[in-house]
Amino acid sequence: MNAIEIRNLTKTFGEKHAVNGLTMSVPEGAIYGFIGENGSGKSTTEKLICGLIQPSGGEIKLWGKDRNEQSVREKIGVLIEAPGCFPNYTVWNNMKLQAANLGIKNEDEEIRRVLRLVRMDGAASNKFKNCSLGMKQRIGIAFALLGDPKLLVLDEPINGLDADGMRIMREILTDLSRRGTTVLISSHILGELEKIATHYGIIRGGKMLKEMTASELNADCPTYVALKTDEMQTAREILQRAFGRADMDQQSGEIRVYGAYAEEVAKYLFGNFGIAVSEIRTAKISLEEYYIDLMREGK
Repeated sequence: MNAIEIRNLTKTFGEKHAVNGLTMSVPEGAIYGFIGENGSGKSTTEKLICGLIQPSGGEIKLWGKDRNEQSVREKIGVLIEAPGCFPNYTVWNNMKLQAANLGIKNEDEEIRRVLRLVRMDGAASNKFKNCSLGMKQRIGIAFALLGDPKLLVLDEPINGLDADGMRIMREILTDLSRRGTTVLISSHILGELEKIATHYGIIRGGKMLKEMTASELNADCPTYVALKTDEMQTAREILQRAFGRADMDQQSGEIRVYGAYAEEVAKYLFGNFGIAVSEIRTAKISLEEYYIDLMREGK
């Protein structure tokens, strides 16, 4: 079953179409990486899913039901922009207020549970204003997890985090997914998203450009041999004829050879043409490169 099913969704603000005929499917239990340029409609779509704003047209179903049903809304946790915390209150007291707002029973037990989940149980007595950015992001996720929601909607939760903060966030989201929680996450840090996402949706101009699984992305992002020589243009032409595809990457200044192994490429150039390879490595097209190429094709 799909946790989220969207058909022909639109949202207009005056004459501007923030979301324009969007179709989207998020399987239950997925970590769905929602990708797009600034202004592409990601945050608007997330707010529509959560019921924070109303659509101009189209349909949003959550677990096959209308997203406005009370039983459905109770299963959603959301962090869009920043958690609404009182800076001079402790983490624990901010959590107590949020639990009271949600009418949660056994609130102390529930707060302890979610703070453990986000690795913040040792910081409950800290004032919110004294918490680092990474801690504040985790507190926001803890807010969203109160009441044990089955769908978590996160807007840019890893932006601005250091390497350790990103690692902790990856662990948290992976743990939640294993527990059966569906995670919809938008981020511009595609390298981090690629490490955890099971599904992707790429949006542009309020429309879905492409949806795919992580396996489908992997199949579309081939491995290649990257190399440098003192005779780059000649080597590229030779490798193009021999292996079928050899591109010059302008950013790295390397030749990329597809469908080949590093050893055979180096041996072929030197053994047949006396061209020595100065640098060689095996690499793979990243999500970021794939996304950039897709945007170029769209333009």
